[in-house]
Amino acid sequence: MRAARALLGIDQRTLAKLAGVSVPTIQRMEASGGNVRGIVESLTRVVDALNRAGVELIGENARSDDGGRGVRLRQPTPPPSERAEP
Repeated sequence: MRAARALLGIDQRTLAKLAGVSVPTIQRMEASGGNVRGIVESLTRVVDALNRAGVELIGENARSDDGGRGVRLRQPTPPPSERAEP
């Protein structure tokens, strides 16, 4: 999560606001060793917020040219109100 925030140039308070969770929730998640601890709904909100902001989370066994897990930037997803109608 710290790496994702660093890529976006945002602090814990901003991520908490984007995800609709509290700052202590973000702090607890970031303090977790190994797998992130937290309530599934809160984790989902944070992951969704990072995805919308343009961060791609790379899972342990996901395809990555350099192997391993991590984060990378991609095009951010526009809010639903700004998406083009099909």
